[in-house]
Amino acid sequence: MMRGFFYQFKSVWKDKFCMMSFLLPIVVALALNFIGGIDLSSVSEFHFGVLERDLSAQTIVWLERYGSVTVYKSQEELTDAINEPSTYMIGVTSAGDGIQTMVSGDELDLFRQAADTLPALYRGRESAEQISITVLERPDLMAGLQNIFIVITLIVAMFMGCTFNAMNIISEKENGVELVNQILPMTQSGYVMQKIFVGFTGGCLSAVFTAGCYFRIPVKYVFLMLVLILLSSFIAALIGLFIGKFSESLMVGVVYIKIIMIVFMAVPLVSYLAAAEGLISVFCYFVPSSASFEGIMNLTIGDGAVVTKDMFILMAHCIIWFLLYLSISKWQIKKK
Repeated sequence: MMRGFFYQFKSVWKDKFCMMSFLLPIVVALALNFIGGIDLSSVSEFHFGVLERDLSAQTIVWLERYGSVTVYKSQEELTDAINEPSTYMIGVTSAGDGIQTMVSGDELDLFRQAADTLPALYRGRESAEQISITVLERPDLMAGLQNIFIVITLIVAMFMGCTFNAMNIISEKENGVELVNQILPMTQSGYVMQKIFVGFTGGCLSAVFTAGCYFRIPVKYVFLMLVLILLSSFIAALIGLFIGKFSESLMVGVVYIKIIMIVFMAVPLVSYLAAAEGLISVFCYFVPSSASFEGIMNLTIGDGAVVTKDMFILMAHCIIWFLLYLSISKWQIKKK
């Protein structure tokens, strides 16, 4: 049995497609971790452009309370800076006792509304100074999105077991190894266990490395995370057996893998973003990745109690998919 596992792993190791699938989620997790360390607060900062010797020093100091101020020597330079597509520059010039603003028109609504409000805010600046202001901590713009991205990346990592098994079985079909396997003194259950073990191990390792590159969850939730990874990887390995069994060529197998991967990513993501409830959410659980996605998201927010439901759903999927594969395999043997 151990020699069989060794040969299976050796076959997978030589497959560049499988190795790329194994490493890709880890690379993405490292990239997300790097992005998380970048301060993106400057993206939403206001940038004002003014003309030299146009506004008073008090007005410029007032503008600097809301953003950065850049001084230009001529109207042409200011106009070019405002029209620059890569910036959201708001031009500010004097207008009698007040100010007027200029924008290019391609800004986000946030900056366009700020430009419209700024002259009125300037007129009421004296009365506004008497108002007590509480500055709230600016929320992390990427925090919520990063959690979603990393959970989807984890699902892709756990899905790698499906890719391992499918590509391995299809390669054996095309190389004639399948015919050799049929005459070897190996039972059907032994063959299935070898294939499941290879995909399961690959998916688990990929998911564990991916989670280790980014996730910083409390120690008390590490075991729950590990259980979710084990169950999800086992299901992915089983689905890989189905793809390998029903794919007659490499291209057909790749198409099946891509379709299933899209379904595994899209269903839980759309369900989460749309806040699906009731019967719709129940139907979403027919896709195993929905329970995985929900469980991992709950762990990221520190809600470990809800994960138990997701574990039972994944266990049910494991049993159903495993029994279904054995039934189909026995039916095909009897048919021959």
